[in-house]
Amino acid sequence: MKTIRLLFAASLIASVVSTASAQRPRHRHADRYEPTVYLISVSETDTVYRCNACQAQQYRNAANNAAMQQAIADYNETHRTGFQQVEKPQFIFSTKNNKFSFALGGYVNLRASYGFEGIPNNIDFVPYDIPIPGNYATRQQFGMDASTSRLYLKAIANTRALGRVVVFVDGDFRGGGRDSYTPRLRSAYVSFKGLTLGRDITTFCDLNAAPQTVDFRGPNAYNLNFATMIRYEISFARDYLTFGAAAEMPNVSGTYGASFASLPQRVPDFPVYLQVNWGRHRQSHFRASAVFRDMYIRSTLRDNNTTLFGWGVQASGNIMIGRVLNIFFNGVYGEGITPYIQDLTGSGLDFTPNPLRPTSIQTMPMYGWQVAAQINLLKNLSISGGYSAVTVCKKNTFYANDEYRMGQYIFGNIFYNITPRFKIAAEYLYGRRENMNDMKNHANRVNIMAQYNF
Repeated sequence: MKTIRLLFAASLIASVVSTASAQRPRHRHADRYEPTVYLISVSETDTVYRCNACQAQQYRNAANNAAMQQAIADYNETHRTGFQQVEKPQFIFSTKNNKFSFALGGYVNLRASYGFEGIPNNIDFVPYDIPIPGNYATRQQFGMDASTSRLYLKAIANTRALGRVVVFVDGDFRGGGRDSYTPRLRSAYVSFKGLTLGRDITTFCDLNAAPQTVDFRGPNAYNLNFATMIRYEISFARDYLTFGAAAEMPNVSGTYGASFASLPQRVPDFPVYLQVNWGRHRQSHFRASAVFRDMYIRSTLRDNNTTLFGWGVQASGNIMIGRVLNIFFNGVYGEGITPYIQDLTGSGLDFTPNPLRPTSIQTMPMYGWQVAAQINLLKNLSISGGYSAVTVCKKNTFYANDEYRMGQYIFGNIFYNITPRFKIAAEYLYGRRENMNDMKNHANRVNIMAQYNF
C-alpha cells in the first residue's frame, strides 16, 4: 500500500509538471483532444517469463502502450456529450493492465451579467421568476458568478463478471443561495451492462436536444433536472435504435389549499424513451419519451389518502446538417409534470384545488417547446440562437390571479475556443412572463463567460 501511495503521489506531481505540454492540441478540431495516460504499478516487480532483458523491455513497452490506448478508448467510448456535460479529462491514471483507471477533471467557469428593463429574481435567467409588476428595484442589476465551476471523478474498472464498470461523481457549488458557494452533488452513479444506479440527470431529459448557452439554466421548455434512479438502457440494430426505462425518485410540487395536505410519496416516477439515430457517426437523432407519475396527497376533510395521476409525452432531437448547421428541438405536453419542464420546477403547479369545487383537487395541464440552431462558422467559432416557450393551461378557470400562465425565452450567443480547453462566450437574453389575469412583464440580460477545462 505504501508503494501504491508513493506512485500515486508521483503521478499527481507528473500531471502538474506536464500541464503546459499537455495543453497543446492533439487533434485538428479545437474541441477534441486526447488525455495523457499515467500508468501506475500495483506490484513490487513486473514478472516476465521466458524473456531475456531486451525482450522483457520490448514486452513491457508493448504492454504499456496497449494499456494506455485501451484506457483512452474506455474514456472516449463512455464520454457523454450534451447540455452541461463535462469535457474529456486531461489526465487518466491507469494500472498497467488497465484493469482499473480513473480521472479527475472539471472546469472553472466565470459568468458576468447585466440585466436591464426588468430582472428575474434568480441568479439564472428564469422567465417564471420575472416579477409582476416590476418596480424601481427590478430595473437593472450587475452580477458575477463562479458557482457553476465543476469537479468530477470518473473511474472505470474492466471486470470479468460485469464487463466495463463506470463510476461517476460530479459536483458544483450551487448548493446554497446566491453567493453562498456551497458544494452540491449533481451526479453520483455506477453504470454497467446498461444499468445505471444512483443519482443522475432524469431519463426524461434528452441531453443532445438543447444548444449550449451562457445562461446556466438554459431554455425554459427544456428539462435538465436530477433524480435518484434505477435505469436500464440498450442500443441495438447497429446503434440505430436506443431504448431506455427507469424508476426515479419523485419530486412533487403542488398547491394543496385548505382541504389537502402533503404525504410521503410511495411510487416512483417511470420515464421511458425510444430513440432513432442516423448519420455516419449516429450524430443525428429523434427521441420519443413518456413519463408516468402517481402523486399521493391526503384529504383533510375526508380524512383519507388519495392519488393523482400525472403523465407527459415529449418529442425531441438533434439534426446535424453537414458540419456547419446543428438544429435542436423538443416539445413536451402533459399534466402534473413540473419537474420535467425547466420553467415550472418547484412552482407548485403539479396540481391545484379546483376553483369550481374547492374541496376537490386537479392536475394542471401544461406544455412547452423550444427550437434552436447552431452555426459552426469555424472549427473553434460558433453562433447560436433560439426560442422557447412554456404554457400552463386553464382548467376550470384558474386558481389565483397571479398564477403563471406563460413564459418565453429568446437567446442569441457566440462561443469561441481560444485553446482546446479555454473558451469565452457572449450572449443576449430576452424573457417574458404572463399571468392568468393577463398581467405581464419582461426582462433582458447580457452575459459574458470564460471557462477553462482541466
